[in-house]
Amino acid sequence: MRASDAERERVAESLRDALAEGRLDMEEFEQRLEAAYTARTHGELEPLVRDLPAPGTAGPAPAPRHPENEAEVHWPSRIGHPPTSKGGFALWSGFSRKGAWTVARRFTAFAMWGGGNIDLREARFEDRETVLRLFTIMGGIGVTVPPELNVQVKGFGIMGGVDGNKASGEGTPGSPRVTVVAFALMGGIGVDRKLRKAQKERLRAERRGGGELRDRERKELR
Repeated sequence: MRASDAERERVAESLRDALAEGRLDMEEFEQRLEAAYTARTHGELEPLVRDLPAPGTAGPAPAPRHPENEAEVHWPSRIGHPPTSKGGFALWSGFSRKGAWTVARRFTAFAMWGGGNIDLREARFEDRETVLRLFTIMGGIGVTVPPELNVQVKGFGIMGGVDGNKASGEGTPGSPRVTVVAFALMGGIGVDRKLRKAQKERLRAERRGGGELRDRERKELR
């Protein structure tokens, strides 16, 4: 798993705490800090703090968190609402379902010589089990799901394609199950996992803050 700037910065903070508590000498601290800032994966980060306790305690230091996968959605509040849309249709045109809309337990969409956009990142759900039935002829339909959602993609294409293997997977505890059943004739249907807007903004802020602190730290080391 690739490491983020925020995860590298959390490890660096643990190393600074260990230096302040006398658990690391300056030479070892500098070596580990440099390794933390150049680490590319979680496997490179974890050994740097594996033998260090959490600051002020005798227990082990926490492993790097993965902010892009944290469960920030309160699923019970987003399940069990009356649907605002049960389908979408596009003929020489397009349709879009995004924002705080409520998807029906059975949602059917069709696009011919047109396209459709279905965004579930901020959506609410009529039921815990949801089926999206998607059909396209010489058109395209795109589905966007959040990282926390339980998703399964089934389908095939004739002179076209259904792309959803990377999006299929388990979600966070309590998340609804969304099954995408798709068929494409001379067209395409794609399902992608993307971060929600709030998550993107938080990660950008963490990267900016971590980048500034990392630059100062490197200047001090030099």
